Amino acid sequence: MIKTTPKDFFLHIGATIALYVAAGALINLAFEIANKALPDNLSLYWNASSIIYPISLLVVLVPVLYVIEWAINRDITKISEKTSIWIRRWRIYLTLFLACATVAVDLITLINVYLNGEITSRFIWKVLIVLVVAGSVFKYYLFTINPNMRWSGLVRKTMPWFGAILVVGTIITGFVIVGSPREQRAIRFDEQRVNDLTNIQWQIINYWQKKQALPQSLSDLNDPISNYSVPVDPETGTAYEYSIKGVMGVKGAPSGLSFELCATFSADSLSQSSNMTVRSISATPLSSPASLGMDSWAHGIGQTCFDRMIDPALYPPVKGN
Repeated sequence: MIKTTPKDFFLHIGATIALYVAAGALINLAFEIANKALPDNLSLYWNASSIIYPISLLVVLVPVLYVIEWAINRDITKISEKTSIWIRRWRIYLTLFLACATVAVDLITLINVYLNGEITSRFIWKVLIVLVVAGSVFKYYLFTINPNMRWSGLVRKTMPWFGAILVVGTIITGFVIVGSPREQRAIRFDEQRVNDLTNIQWQIINYWQKKQALPQSLSDLNDPISNYSVPVDPETGTAYEYSIKGVMGVKGAPSGLSFELCATFSADSLSQSSNMTVRSISATPLSSPASLGMDSWAHGIGQTCFDRMIDPALYPPVKGN
């Protein structure tokens, strides 16, 4: 029996790692596409980064996998005895076992979800995705380890092409959903702007609680002792706009303080390409009619202003400061 060389060892180890990680990335990418295409009211959170990372893995690992497999098959063509080296046999049988286990777990999960009355079209698509990916891997390596089976040659020639088409199609779909790198950069700038506005909003509320007055300008919030400085637009470096809208009260007693924060955005937060989930700090109680729609940073392209109102009952002044 021919001995396993260091080259054989690392080629098969590399192919194994590339295959398993790439298959997992393909399944995750297809899952996220299904999540976006078929939203679930019980699971509304979705972020573009969940698609970008699997795409990055596939773009690198799939070509690596195909090159390694080509090198392994070239060595086998030259030295046919390499078909029986131990690491190749262990690698193929381990892959067949894991593919079968994945399909079994997939079917068990489907039955469990169905019996609990929670089956959805999105979940069915996810089950089919796992079956297609795991089944394709199982079929290719089954015919690889049994070259004398009927249709073996055809399967070993067509399955790599099928896999390549499946990966490329999934990647293209992912790019269509998340947009170009330029669009993603614009979205990230907008996310930072929303975070900045949220931070400024909280600083204004804190200023009011300590001094019972709104700051006249954002520069009043700068505090060198606490090392806080008001953030500026991350892309242009310009200051965010702030203005006092007025004081509302009954019989001279102020019941609320209104102000406005403005920023210029690069993308539409309600569009398909934005997909931002942001936690903002409410400046008014949710039960207040005046607060409806105010605890939101939804924006379009261009300048957008957000009206906020501080309710002293919700944010009472801090005495003794």
